[in-house]
Amino acid sequence: MAASLSLAANFPAPFPAAWASAWGEDEYGLWMTLEYGGAEQTFRWIEPGTFLMGSPEDEPERSDDEVQHEVTLTRGYWLADTACTQGLWVAVMDENPSQFKDNPENPVENVSWEEVQKFVRRLNEPVEGLNARLPTEAQWEYACRAGTGTPYWFGETISPEEANFARLRGGAMPVKRFPPNRWGLYQMHGNVWEWCADWYGLYPEGAVMDPTGPLKGTSRVLRGGSWIDLPRGVRSAYRPAEIPSQRIDKVGFRLALDSGHSRGQ
Repeated sequence: MAASLSLAANFPAPFPAAWASAWGEDEYGLWMTLEYGGAEQTFRWIEPGTFLMGSPEDEPERSDDEVQHEVTLTRGYWLADTACTQGLWVAVMDENPSQFKDNPENPVENVSWEEVQKFVRRLNEPVEGLNARLPTEAQWEYACRAGTGTPYWFGETISPEEANFARLRGGAMPVKRFPPNRWGLYQMHGNVWEWCADWYGLYPEGAVMDPTGPLKGTSRVLRGGSWIDLPRGVRSAYRPAEIPSQRIDKVGFRLALDSGHSRGQ
């Protein structure tokens, strides 16, 4: 635990949370760690802010549904610093659906959006005040970019030293295999796709605040790309979708937590 928490001193919501087994502040900001059944998950505080969601028209290999628009997130939130590990999934669900089971620190995969909702309910029930959920698509991209506007948070191009993609390693790898982005988040590009909360739909026209996607749909948004995808598919703006019941061995997820800290407080 950090001896001096400069950000925490001005944090309006309770910090640390009652469920946190450890907490502190480092070069990336505030963090809290949840311990559950012998497994741990650290969450990073993501400040509210405004960013350009989607991709510019001159970005190589962009898709038509990546129309760039201004998004303001008025409330900060906590985001898991990694995709959910197999260790945490097993601690909550008592089974492991993953294909790549050689390391409990590998991300859980082969889980549907609907199964993730069951996981979230089972995790939240015994942990008072946790209120874990999936991030919205806007929250995911905002955190992935971490203040950048390039195709990847680390720049215009991607290399094997920066991410697990394009079948270069034959499967999923431990969640902290590569350095984190500027906000302390690991493997936002590649390794496994991550489910978002939103139904898939076209972006709204013009600037928006706190978007949550369409009210209904047939498919849920996926973000981040996976170990099998080419560079185009692991860009910050790329946004495919799958039906909520679909299980795929390259799809996992990352948890988010709400907070009462809004912009301007």
